[in-house]
Amino acid sequence: MAIQGDVAEIPQLMTPVVSKQRGLWGDAFRRLRRNKLAVLGLIILLSIAALVTIDGFTHLFQRYDAYFDQDYTALQQGPSWTHFFGTDNLGRDNWSRVLSGIRVSLQIGIGTQIVVVTLGVTVGAIAALGGRFFDNFLMRITDIAYAFPDILFIILMRAVLENRNWLLVSDAKVQIILAISLINWTTLARLVRGQMLSLRERDYVIAARAMGATSSRIVWVHMLPNTLGPVIVAVTFGVPIAIFAEAALGFIGFGIQAPAISLGRLVSDGYTYINVNYWIVLFPAAAIAILMLCFTFIGDGLRDALDPRTR
Repeated sequence: MAIQGDVAEIPQLMTPVVSKQRGLWGDAFRRLRRNKLAVLGLIILLSIAALVTIDGFTHLFQRYDAYFDQDYTALQQGPSWTHFFGTDNLGRDNWSRVLSGIRVSLQIGIGTQIVVVTLGVTVGAIAALGGRFFDNFLMRITDIAYAFPDILFIILMRAVLENRNWLLVSDAKVQIILAISLINWTTLARLVRGQMLSLRERDYVIAARAMGATSSRIVWVHMLPNTLGPVIVAVTFGVPIAIFAEAALGFIGFGIQAPAISLGRLVSDGYTYINVNYWIVLFPAAAIAILMLCFTFIGDGLRDALDPRTR
């Protein structure tokens, strides 16, 4: 009887312990939460985005009714409870102007990445999967675009688009988004091409092809989802690059033109008065630095979280 009891317990002892497996994105999110700098950058970025978004609809946080309102009794003042960031040479509230500048710069940065992802993923995928002719043709176009100096090419594109009212590019923000996008898509196209060239030789792709899966299904179900990780990381790093490019354009006079503003435009306008009132330059420059640091921290965290070699 004792032997029978021991035998009866054997299946229970041999039952495997099944642990709950996390998916790729669940595991990445768990690893991202452990990165304190990435979490801090995400919190600060979301707070700034919420602040400027709410302010854009309600003007709740602006000291004046609009960022261009002038008060000639308060010229070149420093920070105070009335004007958190002081005023400029025309008595305009710098707090309201910085909020509006952040909103425009974020729109340009995010809008640029939308165009970059559309161009980069499309060109990279066609080059990798379209055969030798399309690969050579598209990669040579990519090499030509990559060879141009970034700022010079953006300035040339901005000049070409500036006085054109066709193709819905009459708006200055749209012109800048297109100008920056047309020079920054090349890196993402090369990244997507390299990823897909590697993925199409993986065992699960070969198995899906052997089982009769169509090419479109293999691309959409097996290849694109596995390319999203590097693309997301590239986009996260691309937003601050676009913001900095817009700031550089604004500083040299090719960016957003008055009365509209951006962070680069604020730095450019305040540079003349930096010896009289350095606050006028300090706060928009600090806003640029904070945005770039937040996106950099988030990008570093996502890169570590999505990298399978660090698991």
